[in-house]
Amino acid sequence: MYAIIDIETTGGQPSEDRITEIAIFIHDGNQVVDQFHSLINPGRPIPFFISQLTGITDEMVRDAPKFHEVARQIVQITEGNVFVAHNVRFDYSFVKKEFSDLGFNFQRKTLCTVRLSRKLMPGLPSYSLGKLCKSIDIPLQMRHRAIGDAEATAVLFDRLLKIDADKVNADQEEKHHEKSAISKEIKTSLLPPAISKEMVDALPLEAGVYYFHDENGEIIYVGKSKSIRKRIIQHFNIDLKSKKSVEFKNRIASITYELTGSELVALLYESDEIKKRKPFYNRAQRRSVYHSGIYSFVDQDGYMRLTFQKSKSAVAPMLTMANQFQAKNFLFSRVAKYNLCQKLCDLYKSNGACFDYQVHQCKGACIGKESPEDYNKRVIEAMDAFKYDHESFVIIGKGRSADEKSVVCVENGCYLGFGYFDESFSACGLEDFKNVIKPYNDNKDTQQIIRGYLRTKHGDKLLVFN
Repeated sequence: MYAIIDIETTGGQPSEDRITEIAIFIHDGNQVVDQFHSLINPGRPIPFFISQLTGITDEMVRDAPKFHEVARQIVQITEGNVFVAHNVRFDYSFVKKEFSDLGFNFQRKTLCTVRLSRKLMPGLPSYSLGKLCKSIDIPLQMRHRAIGDAEATAVLFDRLLKIDADKVNADQEEKHHEKSAISKEIKTSLLPPAISKEMVDALPLEAGVYYFHDENGEIIYVGKSKSIRKRIIQHFNIDLKSKKSVEFKNRIASITYELTGSELVALLYESDEIKKRKPFYNRAQRRSVYHSGIYSFVDQDGYMRLTFQKSKSAVAPMLTMANQFQAKNFLFSRVAKYNLCQKLCDLYKSNGACFDYQVHQCKGACIGKESPEDYNKRVIEAMDAFKYDHESFVIIGKGRSADEKSVVCVENGCYLGFGYFDESFSACGLEDFKNVIKPYNDNKDTQQIIRGYLRTKHGDKLLVFN
């Protein structure tokens, strides 16, 4: 039995928005045998643009039941049935969230008619409900109303059932004995519409960087993992909480990857690829230019001072930042954590004491009350927190095959890049390792990646050079 469901909502965020209408058609595998439909009072105003799209207004839902008043009916009519919808993750996420707010764990097997249509009716120009129905002559009345869309989806599902049955019968006659597409899709309903189980099964269980492409081949997301297949399955198994998440998942049309062998190389390569390719769904990690830096110097009174300014080509900063604002905030965090002086960190302009001294947070280095020796110990401790333990070193880890090793090079505190060497390689010094790497940019992210990795139980070999 199948429960074919469509909903309308106040917006695209299951965590914030609410259902305004729900329609359910029960299909027994031969025909529709039952149905349920109701407007829902969302308990909040419906945005004007949503009302324009759906035709559902505040006046229409004012006297409608709230979700908790129809929840029992929804549970009863869907009990034991497969939850079917066009882009099922969207509808399922909203219904699941409404029940979660009531303290009830709503769980059903799911089936997506977008995925099923792609598989059983390949080559159509579009698989959106409106265009798909137009392509195959399914009447679609009351578009963007739950009752109209659910009814059209029920007709579509009925047609897909017949296509699937014909295909299974033909396969049995040819002795292929292939399982029905519907039973397969129920097992893989969490996958994006254009991604098959076979595509996921072909992915490696090894470290590397992976790419999600849209139907035009454009890279829309770059990720990394110690096990590419496991990480991608985790992506697809997540219950979607927002319209953007649903949109992202539905745009994935193909997956490619690059093996790295080493987890550290995967981290570094992913960071570089995101900055270079700027995928749409990696917005938080797309910083590629580091205009500012954290510098240090000793003043005439012997105090070690920290300052932030635009990066200089002649002098390497201790740490690079995307902009002055970020650098300033970083120094404020160091001042708070290590009890440093705001004035001596270029954060407070004054001829006398800094503000923190006035509120008893600074020990008085700004007015000579704390000795340079005592103050500088804390500055060194703060600086060590964003420096490597060694100036020049290489990290040797797993390669992409059994007879290969990876190497990451750092010289004078600067990340140079990574590369690979085989069993025949022999190195006498850092220069030999530099000859096998491909150069990559050093920046704040690579510094943090390498420092963080070295603090883990990684099992890689660290070679330090003077």
